[in-house]
Amino acid sequence: MTGEGHVIFAIATAIFAKRAELTPVLAQADWWHLISASLLTCLLPDIDHPKSLLGQRLKWLSYPIARAFGHRGFTHSLLAVAASLWLFQINVPDDWLLPADVLQGMTLGYLSHIVADMLTPAGVPLLWPCRWRFRLPILRSQKGNQLERTLCLALVGYALWFPPGAPSFGAQGWPSQLFDTLQNGVSRLISTQKAH
Repeated sequence: MTGEGHVIFAIATAIFAKRAELTPVLAQADWWHLISASLLTCLLPDIDHPKSLLGQRLKWLSYPIARAFGHRGFTHSLLAVAASLWLFQINVPDDWLLPADVLQGMTLGYLSHIVADMLTPAGVPLLWPCRWRFRLPILRSQKGNQLERTLCLALVGYALWFPPGAPSFGAQGWPSQLFDTLQNGVSRLISTQKAH
């Protein structure tokens, strides 16, 4: 996917996430924080490609990452998302408060890039270092990016049309219930391990 496609896809993702109220933070997020943060990180996974939009501007960082992992390697995996959030939290001083909507917006931008690249024939190695590629190759066009642009703009239109707090989302929707179930399961696992 092109840089333009990733930017439009990130905007669509941020709009949809806020309108669908995927998390309580996103439901209350400031539009400027959310969109800006998503745009800030939507091109970041391509730092592993020296000819990408970001790679050309940060060659000193892009070349070593490309040599170590290759394009669409580590930076396009769920492990990269987890590692970046962990490092981000470690490096933030305790007395500096980053708004939660900015952090979630940055995560959305990064994840939107990975999801968008899954729509291409090359796919992404979500479970890196396993080389399995996850893909849904909707965007096969090699001539220009008209199909990509049309799809991404249609997604922005859908996100704007999507009714805020639709029943399947929101505070009582399936995403919140899924996150609560996962959090409760991990908490029980940790408390069981501490008991032994």
